[in-house]
Amino acid sequence: MKIAILSDIKSNVYALEEIIKDAKNKEVDLMINLGDSFYGAIEPRATFDLLKKNNFINVCGDEDRKILEASEDALEKDKTLKYVYEDLGEEVLYWIQDLPFEKFINDDVYITHGTQHNDSLYLLEDVINNQSVLRDEKKIIELIDDVESRFVLCGNSLKPRCINLSNKQVVINPGSAGIQAYSNDYPSNHIIENNYTEATYIILDLSDDSYNIELVKVSYDYEKAAIRASENGRDDLAYSLRSGKVLK
Repeated sequence: MKIAILSDIKSNVYALEEIIKDAKNKEVDLMINLGDSFYGAIEPRATFDLLKKNNFINVCGDEDRKILEASEDALEKDKTLKYVYEDLGEEVLYWIQDLPFEKFINDDVYITHGTQHNDSLYLLEDVINNQSVLRDEKKIIELIDDVESRFVLCGNSLKPRCINLSNKQVVINPGSAGIQAYSNDYPSNHIIENNYTEATYIILDLSDDSYNIELVKVSYDYEKAAIRASENGRDDLAYSLRSGKVLK
């Protein structure tokens, strides 16, 4: 079985379109989306339509959850959140509400956005001195908790990684489909900068007695996404889309 794995689209339908084309050219059997799909000043509803059309298996990310939890006060304070909420519409909000926070694809493959118990927490990275760094293996295993699947798939941090653990589990983060730089205040203030503009995803090819993991970088028309972000008042996002860096 050949699986395409992506995460953190963040409303960037232009990147998603190219990933889907590339994955189909590689004849994948299944496409998995690890969440944080819609929050962003690009094209939330168009992103939903494309996910639905292509029969992705989806889980809910922390930003997806926050859309559902948005209060009137939060919508007024966060113009991007308001744009996303209104662009998605009631039908999509109900659809997000039904998304699981974790899922076993089969005995071998487990998927979640952050960690099993905290959708905002990075599974593979800790935050030290305003930067994300790879966690100690002992802590990663602790966060995986009672999940025994050989392949643990997560997103959230934007950092593409494949980590082989001493207990024989393999943890895979496909990086970000939608953006390659951002700032975050959880669990403390930090920035992520990948310093490239391509969208990333991973292909996991499973057979009875072996597997292959391929990180794929896909170029796309990031200028279209950047222009849309600026039109929606997010010049900072436009800068990140064009550079893979955070506007300082």
